Order: sequence, then structure tokens, then C-alpha cells
Amino acid sequence: MKILEQRALRGPNKWSRFPTAYMRIDLEGFADRPTNSLPGFTDLLMRLLPSLHEHRCGVGRTGGFESRMIEGTWLGHVIEHVAIELQCLAGMEVGFGKTRETSVPGVYHVVYRYRDERAGMEAGKEAFRIVEAATRGESLDIESILQGLREIREESILGPSTASIVEEATGRDIPFLRLNDASLVQLGWGVNQRRIQATMTGRTSALGVEIADDKYLTKTTLAGAGIPVPQGSVVDTPLEAVKVANEIGFPVTVKPLVGNHGRGISVRVAGEEDLGLAFQIARDISPRVVVEKFLEGLDFRILVIGHRMVAASLRTPAHVVGDGKHSIRDLIEAVNRNELRGFGHEKVLTYITPDSITLRLLRESGLDLDSIPEQGRIVRLKSTANLSAGGTAEDVTDTVHSANRFMAERISRFIDLDIIGIDIIAPSLETPINENGGGVVEVNAAPGFRMHLAPVKGKPRQVAVPVIDMLFPGGEQGRIPLVAVTGTNGKTTTVRLISHLLRTVGRSVGSTTTDEIKIATHTVMRGDFAGPEGAGVVLRDPTVDAAVLEVARGGIVRRGLGYDRADVAVVLNVAEDHLGLDDVEDVDDLAVVKRVVADAVHAEKSRIILNADDPRVLAMKEDARAPVVLFSLHPDSEAVQRHLSEGGTVFTIEGATLVLREGTLPSAAIVKVFEVPITLGGKALYNVSNALAAAAAAHALLGLHIEDLRTGLSTFNPSIGQSPGRLNLFEVAGVDYLIDYAHNVPAFMALNQVVASLSGKRLQEHRRIGVVSGTGNRMDEDIVRLAEAATAIYTDLIIKDSDPRGRPLGETAEIMRTAALAAGLPEERLRVIPNEREAIEAAFGMAVPGDLVVIQPDDIPGTIRMLLEHKEKTEGLDLVP
Repeated sequence: MKILEQRALRGPNKWSRFPTAYMRIDLEGFADRPTNSLPGFTDLLMRLLPSLHEHRCGVGRTGGFESRMIEGTWLGHVIEHVAIELQCLAGMEVGFGKTRETSVPGVYHVVYRYRDERAGMEAGKEAFRIVEAATRGESLDIESILQGLREIREESILGPSTASIVEEATGRDIPFLRLNDASLVQLGWGVNQRRIQATMTGRTSALGVEIADDKYLTKTTLAGAGIPVPQGSVVDTPLEAVKVANEIGFPVTVKPLVGNHGRGISVRVAGEEDLGLAFQIARDISPRVVVEKFLEGLDFRILVIGHRMVAASLRTPAHVVGDGKHSIRDLIEAVNRNELRGFGHEKVLTYITPDSITLRLLRESGLDLDSIPEQGRIVRLKSTANLSAGGTAEDVTDTVHSANRFMAERISRFIDLDIIGIDIIAPSLETPINENGGGVVEVNAAPGFRMHLAPVKGKPRQVAVPVIDMLFPGGEQGRIPLVAVTGTNGKTTTVRLISHLLRTVGRSVGSTTTDEIKIATHTVMRGDFAGPEGAGVVLRDPTVDAAVLEVARGGIVRRGLGYDRADVAVVLNVAEDHLGLDDVEDVDDLAVVKRVVADAVHAEKSRIILNADDPRVLAMKEDARAPVVLFSLHPDSEAVQRHLSEGGTVFTIEGATLVLREGTLPSAAIVKVFEVPITLGGKALYNVSNALAAAAAAHALLGLHIEDLRTGLSTFNPSIGQSPGRLNLFEVAGVDYLIDYAHNVPAFMALNQVVASLSGKRLQEHRRIGVVSGTGNRMDEDIVRLAEAATAIYTDLIIKDSDPRGRPLGETAEIMRTAALAAGLPEERLRVIPNEREAIEAAFGMAVPGDLVVIQPDDIPGTIRMLLEHKEKTEGLDLVP
């Protein structure tokens, strides 16, 4: 067996509506050997992973998958289930999976859900290794594999605090984007986005963070507000530390001046020898160190969000209780076997791991790891109560005295933090700490939420709720209007036209196409961005208040969509293109891929815009997830009439006018066809269809009025400024030049309507010269058909090879040349010039007044520059004074 391909589908895709890991696996010698033909395989796998018994599989009951293996199933299916189970055992609960054989016998698609991309991908590789070993009767060390997955998870998955905020946001239908491999997350899109990093927000005061990080400045700030804090000073050397400790009296607490997460803190330091060690531990974190009076009492944390106290916990440092029989080392191992404890953040509590602080605390008590403490003796193992160091937490929110609540909320305003954790040492929070001898020892600018979300004792507090309430008041969802446009042809033009319609009503639009990313009226990136990468750029942009995204086949298949759902999904057409790639073998397969866009919508709030003139697109109306709006060039078609009888909405033409029809209501005229520049007076019929789709999308998205639609449609031109590379017509010294990106047979045939209309009044001897190329990653038969279509349109052909895509340079051009000659094009009217620039220059040289030259470029900006330079050079510039 071998893994042929593995990738992460990060958004909705043809397999599911959530992130999915994809593997393409060749079973090779096991292609015709199901599990029941492999002696001992099922028994061995169940011994390695007994929890596979819980998998119900398609049987619908516990033990279902196991029974499938006993009866006989394929190893691709087994790998899917093992990949799922490995993630579950490593603390990443998932349940979805699917395995399907490809068109190649023995080669399988294996897909399964992941929580963390890196860990999910690694789980697939390990599942493959486990299954492959089991076919040989060999076992692998499952625990070491699981530990490896846990370590990847801890490095890359969102921590419990950040994850709780993200989960609360997604529960309210607020989308999120992860901005780095750590905990920087964007909630919402465009102008409505908010950012968080762990539990800091984009609104967190930078000065507040600076104050909180400086322990001594925090103390002086709070002391000046009448809030009790322990006495102490900042020191730079061990000698200064000893001096301060002697002045305020042992025991003391030693901590770095700047630090977080309890790192470098030593408490209850009782003498000068231990003070030296504690100083060095703190110095490793920060060059300056705080020495302050140790306060006797319990360790409390109060959490304040939006200047309101929302939770309080009593924290207990990691410890063991002696039984007179076992060593401290054995007692730690016993505590770590508690099912509530796990590696990192996978469980409510974290494993206790002895370190230098543990050894110091034991030494102070006259103990070491091999000591056997007497029955009932509590042995402290950490100096701070952080959960990440093995501590525990008990919720005490409901018992906090009102004076302490008031004090905590004052502190949040003095430090100026929207989310703050306040650490207090006191006998209790049930009485005011300024009366019971307690004090505030520290504040935290990014406090952890885990102790409040899942305390060992007491009521869990959903502290992410007030965070989202603060960031998105009034039930805001952080979304911006989003249109997704897919289809085989016309996507770029339609995206540009929708964007123009939205801009005419004042929207700041971000758009993606195969040519560029545009923010407002500015091109910010050039290239093919009709996939998730481009979508991410637009949705991350804080100036964008509406998004219009071109969604191409490749992005859907290889990475999934770059968004969770659209407000409006547009499917223009499904025709032959890109067949034979990524298991898209025919047009029906392609329709399945395109339908992903139509399915990634909200059932009630969204609208799906479908082409009623394309049977495969119209079929998407059946079982559509949201209400459908049709567009059509044939107002009397059965599909249109049926939709109207159902009370539906249709954008169509009546006579020479684009109209809006809703149910049985009278038609509403939008604009005359000849007033829409991109239709070239109706000659470009495919652009009439695109205009209808764009009008339908803009109307569905923002409810644009007829007047707005008329204004937008009539002011969008097929110019190099508004729609470069799409139906751009130039006249140079009597020669007409048409630039259009048509790149497949259906697009060639649609363009032929325009070419025929432009050539209709030309003399017989005038030529139609096509500068064309095939695309290397298409099947040979597709390239042949493209050449045949070009031969039917043009009198002369210049074939270039500017997009080999994996083929040797010149191979695609030779296939086209051979096909064009076979289709009857005279050899003297055919030239092969691989370089695009040279091919265009050849067209300039051979064209004479009255000819029409159609250039179908790969480098659109470069081609436009060449034509402008050619026009300037040929015609010059004669300025009349």
C-alpha cells in the first residue's frame, strides 16, 4: 500500500461542510483482499485499539465497525476509522469519516474530520502505518504514537481559553479565522472583525498590559488606590534581594518583574540560601526581580470581563497527600493516573511534573522524591497554583463579598484592562480582604479560563459568554455580506459586475478573481486568487464591508472553500473544462464540485442564484438548502414558468429589456439590453446572462432597487479599466483587436457570437486572426476539441504555448496544430509561436486594415500593455494646441 496524496480541506468541500483531512490511498496488493481474508488482522487491530469497538459505522450500533471487519471490508475504510480513533484517544474528539473507491480500482479516497490540522494529518499517516503493520501481523507502540499526536496538538491547537471564546462565537454563528499557529484569532470578517490573542482582545489597552506585566508598577498603582498589596521592592542582584528580604522579614515571595503564567515565581522563601536560588529562577525570566512579603492564606483568582466580575476560583498548588507507604514519586504517579488529568490541555487537569521548584520545596521540608511522607501529610510540589503546573481549582464565585467584587472591578479600571485576572492571597474572599489581612499579589493581562470553565469542585462558569457579549454587543454576528460565484465560464466578469453594482451604492467591496484581488477600486494582489487563499485576504481586510468571491473548481477540490457560508451563492453554468483532473472525469462530476458553493449557505438567510438555462445548474434547485432565484434568457421556458408559479423570483429578458419577475406580479423593467455595455448591444449574449446573474445577486444580497441596478449595469464597461481581459475591444490603424480570456470550448463557442457579429460587415478577404493556446493539464481530447473550435471561428491561427502546466514546452501547441490541420485549416494560415509576446507581435505584423485579431491571453496585463504600446507607436499622439 502507499499514500498517493494527502491534504487538508480547510472549509466546506465535496465531502463535508467542515474541515476534513483527505488521503488518496493505493491498496496495491490488498486491492482485492478485504479484512476477512487477512488472518488475525481484525483481532490484532482490536487488541491495539480496543476502543474501535465503540465505532458504530454504517451498522448503526456499538461494535458495528468491528463486525464490518469480521465480515470483510477494505483497508482504506479501516485506515479512516483508525485515523479517527487516534485523534479521539489523543484528546481531539471527532466522528465523521468517509471512504470511497476512485475510478481506478484499488485506489481510495479516505476522508475524516480533524480538530487540529497538523495532528489530523499526522493521524492519517500513523493510521496508515498501523494498518499496514497489522497486515503483516506486527504491532506498533500505540502509546508513543498517541503521545506524539498529543505533543503536536499542544503545539498547534487552540488552548482552552481561546478555544472557549471561539466555540462561543461559532455557537452564535460568528465566523473565525486563525491568523497564526499560536492563539491569534479573528472573529468576524472585514470591517466587523474583532481580534483576540488568548484572552487579550483587540481592544485591550496596550498601557494596561504594560502595567500588568510590570509587577512593581502594578503594586504601586494599586497601593495608590487604597488596595492592599504586599510590601516589597525591585532588586537587581542577589545582595539587594537579601537586603530587602531582611528588611521586610522572611518568608518572602520572589518573582520576575515582567512575566506571566506563574513562571519564575517562588513563594514562602524562608532563608538566604533558598533566596539565592529563587532569585536565579526569577532572573531567568526577567533581568529585574521583585522581592515582597509572603502573605499567609489561600490562593484566589478573580476574573473581571468588561469591568464586571464574572468568576472567582480558589486555587490549590500541585500536591500529594502521604499514606505512610508510598514515596512521593509513587504518589505523583498515582495522582497522574486520575482520569481528570492529562497531557497539556487535553483534560480538566494537567499532569504533575517535578521540576527544580519541586525539588526546592521538598528540600525545604526535608524531603526528596523518594521520601515516604506519613499518613495525611500534605506535601506541596509547586509554589504557584497554576493549573498548567498541575494545580487544581474550586469555584467560589457565589461567596465573594461585595466589597471584594467592587475592589476587583475598580482594579480592572485602574489597570485599564477589559479582561483581567486578579490574584489574591487571603484567608477568604467571603470577607473584605482589607480587613482579613489579605492582599492582591498580581494581575494578569491574559488570564487563563480553564479553572473557571472546568473547576474540580463547584459550578462551571461560561466565562467566554461575557467576552463575546463585550465584543459583539446586541447579538452582532461580525459578518459582512458575501457573494460566492462559481461556474465554468463568466465568473470573473460576473464578480466584477456584482462588485461594481455594490460600489455604486457605497459599499467598500473586496473581490477575488482568477486575475487579482481588488479592495475598493485598488488591485492589491495580481494572480489567480479564485480559491481559499484569496478569500482569506479579503475577509481579513478591515476596510471591506462586502465580499464578492470567485470560486474555481481547483480551490474547491484541493482546499475546500475559504469561508463557512455565503449570503448569496451564484452558479453560472457547468460545461466541459478541467476534466480528467482531481477525479473530475465528466461534466456530471464537475457539477458535483460546483454544487459545493450552492450548498454552503444559510438555510433561511441566504439565496442561491441558478441559471435556469443550464440543466445541470437547474438541477441544483432540487434539495437546495436555501431559497432559489433563477436567471434565464428564455422567459417562457418551462423551468421559469414553474418557478414563477411557485412564487419564486426570476431575472430574465422580455423583448430587449432585462426584467425582474416575482411570482404572479407584473414584470419590473430594469434596463434595456443595449444600455448594458458588456453585452455589446446584445451581441455578447453570454454577457446578457452574466448581467442577469449579477443583478439577481445584488438584489438578493442588499435588496438593491431597480434604479440602483439600472445605474450599475449601464455604467460597467468591458474596458481595460473595469474588466481587463474580458471582451476588451481596441481599434488600431483600422485593425480591430479583441482581448478575451476564453480558455475552453464552451467559452470559444460563446465568443464566436461576438466574433461573427464583429466580422459580419467585413469584406470576404478580411481575416479573423486568432492568437490562441491550449492548457497543458487538460486531456488530449479536450485540447483537440479546442483546436477544432478555433478552426471553426478563425481564418488564421497563431498557436502559442504559454501555459504548459506539466507538459514539455511545445507539446500542447503541437496537439493543437495537428488537430487544426485535420479540421481543414490550410497550413499556410497556421503558425506555431510558443512565446506569447512573440505570438502577439506576429499578429501585429500580419494584420491589415479591416482584419479582426482576437487574442486569448494568459498574461492579461502584459497583453494590454503591448496593445497600448502598439497603438501609440502605430498612430502616435497628435495634440492640437
